[in-house]
Amino acid sequence: MSVSGHASRVIFRLYYFYRGVRDLQLLEERILRDGKVRDGGVLKVDSFLNHQMDVRLFAEMAKEFHRLFGSENVSKILTIEASGIGIACICAQVFECPVIFAKKTKTKNIAGDVYTSKVESFTHGVTYDIIVSKEFIGPGDRVLIIDDFLANGAALTGLSQIVKDSGATLVGAGVAIEKAFQPGGKLLRSSGIRVESLAKIKSMEGGSVVFCQ
Repeated sequence: MSVSGHASRVIFRLYYFYRGVRDLQLLEERILRDGKVRDGGVLKVDSFLNHQMDVRLFAEMAKEFHRLFGSENVSKILTIEASGIGIACICAQVFECPVIFAKKTKTKNIAGDVYTSKVESFTHGVTYDIIVSKEFIGPGDRVLIIDDFLANGAALTGLSQIVKDSGATLVGAGVAIEKAFQPGGKLLRSSGIRVESLAKIKSMEGGSVVFCQ
């Protein structure tokens, strides 16, 4: 490789590294500015992430997920209703693939066979079935899971089980916010699932958010 070619590759890698750092900082800064810590280990980010949605922020997050997983030939993005849908849709624009969202109740719109898995909600304290039609995912698909939060890992575990049952390939999971002080991330990674989180929270003691370095 020529000197100029090597220099170009170095510049390219540095650009994408610092762009990734910038995207991480954008989300962390937004959490510090607008996030609210509640009792019971709850972080409210509903003003920009999972109720009112900042689509421009989502676009920057999607670019970072694409930087991380863009070489994986993703053919489907899988999420769970309802909070993950917004981020997943913006990601799908960047990856140029469809979005599937697992439903929490079977409706008349879902005909035929389905994949199901049980998920325990940390936030709501309930267990429910999630459902994906077999029509939309199967062998040959390369699936990226996208979700807004990772705490105990129940939602991602349920989604990964559906991917496994379908015969598709799970390339990994992209998460907006990971509570690293809870066991979900460690459990998923130890099971062999690649998990990339844009903001990893070390603690929320005393109402203050501290990020992992």
